[in-house]
Amino acid sequence: MSRNVAKRKRIYLKEKPAEKIGAEHFELREEDVPEPKVGEVLVKGLYISLDAAMRAWMQGRTYRSEVDAGVVMPGLLLGEVIESRDPSLPEGALVEGDMGWQDYAVVPARSLMRRKAMKPLTHLLSAYGITGRTAYFGMMDIGRPKPGDVVLVSAAAGAVGSLAAQMARMAGATVVGIAGSDKKCAYLTETLKLDAAVSHRDKRFFAALQEACPNGIDLYFDNVGGEVLEAALFLMNERGRVVCCGAVSQYDAAPGPTPGPRGIPGLLVVKRLEMRGFIVMDYAARLAEADGRVASWIAEKKLAVPEDIVEGIEKTPQALIGLLHGENIGKRIVKI
Repeated sequence: MSRNVAKRKRIYLKEKPAEKIGAEHFELREEDVPEPKVGEVLVKGLYISLDAAMRAWMQGRTYRSEVDAGVVMPGLLLGEVIESRDPSLPEGALVEGDMGWQDYAVVPARSLMRRKAMKPLTHLLSAYGITGRTAYFGMMDIGRPKPGDVVLVSAAAGAVGSLAAQMARMAGATVVGIAGSDKKCAYLTETLKLDAAVSHRDKRFFAALQEACPNGIDLYFDNVGGEVLEAALFLMNERGRVVCCGAVSQYDAAPGPTPGPRGIPGLLVVKRLEMRGFIVMDYAARLAEADGRVASWIAEKKLAVPEDIVEGIEKTPQALIGLLHGENIGKRIVKI
């Protein structure tokens, strides 16, 4: 087919942040679109998935290689094949892959995953993407909530936290969410129907957390690390479980020592706590299981999927910065 596109917009990591990340660390460039070679496809980007871990990628090797200055900022892109030189991916195919922040990408067909269209399409990056799968395996497989448990979830109005908290509620647990504003706390209790919510910006945060969890905490789903993790550990019940999903409070921190958590070794021993980290790729063989469970919960209207859509590829850097500052409720996605 005639693609009718000669230029593309690509956002580069211009400079690695030494401290806080800002718009000045990125650069938008317009470049020619190359012809795909044999085995390659040209993809028109539709949506970009934004995740707080993108900031951590700039600090060193994590579960992926470190992102260096001078490259197109990596990230999951959902798009449509508009020109193909590989029979495995015909024109019109819906695909996703680590194609980065760009509106047109030329990549090897073998590097992409074909997806089935649905409504809304953005659910492929939230409920049926890394977000939903992370919430499912972290909460249901590692956390194992049960009736009678008190479950605490940090960043509970965020992408993963909002889904994980609802899953714990469906399991019959008493669920308390931690968020960064009164507005988000109200969302957690009024819309997601959590039992209580506490703002980590409350000057009396620890006391408020004690009041929300008067019988202690059996399961803590941690998305933030730092002082919030420390506070939760001191309120854990004996033989409690801690699921370490993320550490967003540390990702955009200045170099040097970071606050909290203190006293971990003693608390783990005295309270006989189980504390475990994970990444969703650990469960690559079980992704269909997660998608199936999530689909049934959505169909039964038991699981709400909050999404925060930002329009315009040029707004992607500021959208990531806003995500790190806690602007979003639910999964933040850029509509190209």
